[in-house]
Amino acid sequence: MNMAKHLKSWAAPPVLVSAGLLLTACGAGQDPAASGGEDPAAEAVSIADPVVTTYDGGLYVLDGDTLEVAADIELEGFNRINPAGDDRHVLVSTAEGFQVLDAAGGELTDTLFAAEAPGHVVRHGGRTVLFADGSGEVTAFDSDALGDGLPETDVHMSEEAHHGVAIELTNGELVTTLGNEEERVGAMALDADGEEITRNEECPGVHGEATAQDEVVVIGCEDGVLIYQDGAFTKVDGLDDYARIGNQAGSEESPIVLGDYKTDPDAELERPEQVALIDTAEAELTVVDLPGSYTFRSLGRGPDSEALVLGTDGSLHVIDPESGEVVESIEIMDSWEEPLEWQDPRPALFVRGDTAYVSDPATEQVHAVDLATSEITASVTLDEVPNELSGVSP
Repeated sequence: MNMAKHLKSWAAPPVLVSAGLLLTACGAGQDPAASGGEDPAAEAVSIADPVVTTYDGGLYVLDGDTLEVAADIELEGFNRINPAGDDRHVLVSTAEGFQVLDAAGGELTDTLFAAEAPGHVVRHGGRTVLFADGSGEVTAFDSDALGDGLPETDVHMSEEAHHGVAIELTNGELVTTLGNEEERVGAMALDADGEEITRNEECPGVHGEATAQDEVVVIGCEDGVLIYQDGAFTKVDGLDDYARIGNQAGSEESPIVLGDYKTDPDAELERPEQVALIDTAEAELTVVDLPGSYTFRSLGRGPDSEALVLGTDGSLHVIDPESGEVVESIEIMDSWEEPLEWQDPRPALFVRGDTAYVSDPATEQVHAVDLATSEITASVTLDEVPNELSGVSP
């Protein structure tokens, strides 16, 4: 029996997620909508291909080409950022929910998807899906619908609240994790009408997702991964008894997903030196040895589906996903060590098109790397230490 509440056909009116709409913050300028159009210069602001990085107490919005600081927005607390799914907006996870940043305009808007403990943001097939860890609420909307208040949303309530993730496929199916505050056990798939298709509860510590070629979904476990395709889950075991894959990076042009790979269940902080390559076509998993360790902010995919890993040796490692060979290592910064606290700054990777953006907290810099030439094309030194790194979608 399907115990999940489903507010649909998936549809729910925006009022369900519009409570707590306002959040006070100081931006780089006044909201043009609030100014009644009296500031033509503010209305004309347009930041090219914006990149966003957080710091302790705010956000920097950078020009994607020059990396010059285009806006400095004050915002208290530890804030997380994710692309919203269009070419203008970024979602900022605050204490109140997912707040919409008009990155191209350099303004933090008052539009807020209220959420208890906002967690993962997933973009796929023109839809953006938000997961609220504190309630288990899943909210989905058209990625291009932002810009004029809250868009129409579809809402699914998980069976129990947990640190989870969900993705909506182009046929309307929803793949979402299962768990509670004590344990996370697997995932389920619902059809476009909210009826359960299937579930798998053999994925301990379920965390993270990625989508591969042909809309194949990979979800991480502490002993391998789950693969969802054509209405069924397939479990792929890791190569070790404990093989935690918690963060993944996929490409719609490749059947192979890149994942982290940890093997020590007792480590206070494991610094892994292997990554996983999950072949969704063959349901196989292999590992690749690296010259150093990396962190959860280190994984990405290039324009040709190459796997990218930002290592603690200061280099961006380029891996051929088919052969598993490290074909190039692009030196960017000095070597570094992952801090014990996950909220503390560490180098981060954000990839968009042909460009890899990399932050270096030690020097308070952000770099742009042309993946076609392996050259650093722009750098900026900030006044504050950069932490999370993201930007708008291509």
